[in-house]
Amino acid sequence: MKKKRVLILEKERIAYKLRRMAYEIWERNSDEKEIILIGINGGGKILADNLSALIKEISPLMVITIPLKINKKKLPGNIIDPGADLTGRTVVLVDDVVNSGRTIIYSLRSLLAYDLKKLMIAVLVDRKHKSFPIASDIVGHTVATTLQDHIEMETEGDEIIAVYLE
Repeated sequence: MKKKRVLILEKERIAYKLRRMAYEIWERNSDEKEIILIGINGGGKILADNLSALIKEISPLMVITIPLKINKKKLPGNIIDPGADLTGRTVVLVDDVVNSGRTIIYSLRSLLAYDLKKLMIAVLVDRKHKSFPIASDIVGHTVATTLQDHIEMETEGDEIIAVYLE
């Protein structure tokens, strides 16, 4: 039996939530001159790029966006741009959806190799049933789900179109 897709967020609500997230990132880092958004490859990178554009629009912060490639089958197989020195920097780890929390845990392993000034986690959708104890600092939308449910962000290029519960 095929699972039914339920629309959680449409384009207009996503735009509102992204803008609110951008303001929250700025408010929490208003004493900084620069922040680094690290987008987990796929949806996290797209979300980081969208947040970066909004933060640059609303604040004087210098924003650098860096992709993080995750290999869940080969740990530690996470790749951050080798030229990126994160020591002493303020970093926001960005992902589209926290499903189990596993991807965030794997990502943190890479980031904790640096002596960061501050580390925050930003996600568009945070679900309440997680397998790992992850608490996101900046959340666009929270959904109570069962362990069998899956949340998926749909994109077209760099544009976030919708979020579905399956």
